[in-house]
Amino acid sequence: MRNIKTHHYLYLFAILISKIAMAQQTPSFPEYNYNPMLINPAYTGMTSGPEITLSHNGYVGSIPGSSQTSAFSFHTPAAQAKMGLGAAVYHDKIGVTTNTNVFLSYSYKIFFDLKNDRPSWEIYDQHVLSFGITAGVRQFRENLLELGIPDDPVFSENIRADIPSVGVGFLYHRADFYIGISAPNILGDRLASRDDLQLSNPVYGYVGYRFFADRFDEVIVKPNLLIKNESGAPLQADINISTSFRNKFEIGAGYRSSVSINFMAGIYLFRHFRLLYHYNTGRRNSVSGNSHGVVITYAFGNYSY
Repeated sequence: MRNIKTHHYLYLFAILISKIAMAQQTPSFPEYNYNPMLINPAYTGMTSGPEITLSHNGYVGSIPGSSQTSAFSFHTPAAQAKMGLGAAVYHDKIGVTTNTNVFLSYSYKIFFDLKNDRPSWEIYDQHVLSFGITAGVRQFRENLLELGIPDDPVFSENIRADIPSVGVGFLYHRADFYIGISAPNILGDRLASRDDLQLSNPVYGYVGYRFFADRFDEVIVKPNLLIKNESGAPLQADINISTSFRNKFEIGAGYRSSVSINFMAGIYLFRHFRLLYHYNTGRRNSVSGNSHGVVITYAFGNYSY
């Protein structure tokens, strides 16, 4: 009997966490610095060539119902890098709630100080203003019947909904600086297949800087800040800093809105392949605990700082 009660308590805890997550509506992406297209379509095609990224993160020693998020993305420059094309899918599961989002991404870029207008011997610092848009569909599933809670109308049926989504983003990017803002779902629940959903529209703003820390230009430091604003959830701020050594390996740390402290380590293999590991340790007032994950990227072009 005690095991049965414990099982129910765990599921109720998972539902509680699920409802907290639904207040936020969207998963957090610890790897957003290394796959920005997930939150901002304006980054689509910003790389020197096609790029594929696969990521997964979850909680350490997780109980049934703890959050798990997986993502796959592909994007490439097109039309002499003036445009970008991409696609992505991410799957987030917490408690008995799952979200699967599939979208296509497009960006258009305005280049300033074009390289062909400069002398060949002069150092070229390309800066770009990029506009992006996504179109896709989100599948929302809440399998409430799995909880086995009888005589409660709230848990009397499973919830299924398909939600068309449209996102927009802007990005200004230079070799040593970038700043962007995006809204991945400006439609909210307006076109959802159910009228009893309450979905919010998250807005991301982020800024980053890169500078060489040695006179040989082999060590580069990259501080950055991400702000996430979403109705029904507290303002989230991620402050991170990482250091790259000769573009071969990288270490970093960060802080997320009194919830967790983040650590990261990555290596660059075979010039085109990058493997990144991140670990988030929850603070005392965090109910989510510790999480970790991996990001694998293959770039058909060359990695840059």
